[in-house]
Amino acid sequence: MKTRSLGSQGPTVSEVGLGCWQLGADWGEVAEADALEILETAFARGITFFDTADVYGDGRSERLVGRFLDSHQDRVFVATKVGRRNYPGPYTADTLRSHISDSIQRLGVERLDLVQLHCVPSEVLAEGAIFDWLRELKQEGLIRHFGASVESMDEALQILDQPELTSLQIIFNLFRQKPIDALFDRAEAQGVGLIVRLPLASGLLAGKFDADTTFAEDDPRNYNRDGAAFNVGETFAGLPFTTGVRLADGLRPWVPNGVTMAQFAQRWILDHPAVSTVITGASRPDQVIDNAAVSALASLAPETHRQLAEYYAAEVAPHIRGVY
Repeated sequence: MKTRSLGSQGPTVSEVGLGCWQLGADWGEVAEADALEILETAFARGITFFDTADVYGDGRSERLVGRFLDSHQDRVFVATKVGRRNYPGPYTADTLRSHISDSIQRLGVERLDLVQLHCVPSEVLAEGAIFDWLRELKQEGLIRHFGASVESMDEALQILDQPELTSLQIIFNLFRQKPIDALFDRAEAQGVGLIVRLPLASGLLAGKFDADTTFAEDDPRNYNRDGAAFNVGETFAGLPFTTGVRLADGLRPWVPNGVTMAQFAQRWILDHPAVSTVITGASRPDQVIDNAAVSALASLAPETHRQLAEYYAAEVAPHIRGVY
């Protein structure tokens, strides 16, 4: 497993991380024993970066990661997120402190490695007081680093200059290529690490869906496929589902022999040096093994990158919905 720096202020982490949303809720039931096996498998394959949030299963994901940390705490880096629990409502310093304290308790740690604002409203980011509160909490020793998970490039650029900002978490994949031109150079210049979520566009880029694929009632790929619950861009990269299936099929000629489509999609992301880590989710240990193997794959050819950029611009970008 290769490693990268999480910006100029952060630690060295595995370039393939583990997204832990699936361990909490919404993506099908993952039993506790299975969740812990997934975490252990990730660690055994060299993954040292784990991303969770307080709202994943109403704290279940954090509690499971906390159990894993009982025997691994000094050898891994855990990022969590706050800012979506019990909202809408006013964002206050006391509420932020309370939610961070709750995450510390569930994870069973003395302080959080990285706390990220969890897609809080743009106006809250723009006002800026919430970053003052984070700096105070850092000074007090409750958090080591802070960052923000954002929905759009406008939000990312709006907060990039915040003092002590360690990282930004963004949606970036073959179907969401805007960050390359809009953000990457500026983030590198500022020393801000980039954490990539939804690298497979909610599974579209694994290439296993067809137009007739259905999802469980409590799966966001069902209830948020058109943005009914939260930003439509968080599901299928903002593409209408059947359109996304068709566009994913169009990528197959570029997938190298011996590589799965999901691995190809993640390798493309890691070919961008501005990316610090990609947090692919998993609901089975074998998925973790396949994802971790991406770190050892050869980079894609420059010509392939050029062709994929052209495919995105001509075929994908016109269909993207939601803030971006």
